[in-house]
Amino acid sequence: VQLQASGGGLVQPGGSLRLSCTASGRTLSTYAVGWFRQAPGKEREFVAAISWDGGTTDYARSAKGRFTIDRDNAKNTIYLQMNSLKPEDTAVYYCAAVRSGYTTQYSYRYDDWGQGTQVTVSS
Repeated sequence: VQLQASGGGLVQPGGSLRLSCTASGRTLSTYAVGWFRQAPGKEREFVAAISWDGGTTDYARSAKGRFTIDRDNAKNTIYLQMNSLKPEDTAVYYCAAVRSGYTTQYSYRYDDWGQGTQVTVSS
């Protein structure tokens, strides 16, 4: 499945952004989808994931309480709502899909990746 991440941009600390991950080529409704991010000079890290039916979500400790992942299978799109953004959230954000349909924090288990969208949190 081909994934397209969008919605990044420049935002002030404390602000919000909503990222979208849209699929083409086939339906995402049977896939779990995760968001990862990579800051300059750092390794890619897990942010959040949602199961195929939306029944299970998983968050990194840094995202819990501030970020919300959800999905609209009718629109073939997964969202990441990011609130109370901090400068340390600055990174390229990637979405990825796993065919098993179950959430995982391990990037090697994801089968398909989209290109990233830049999020910059700065005053």
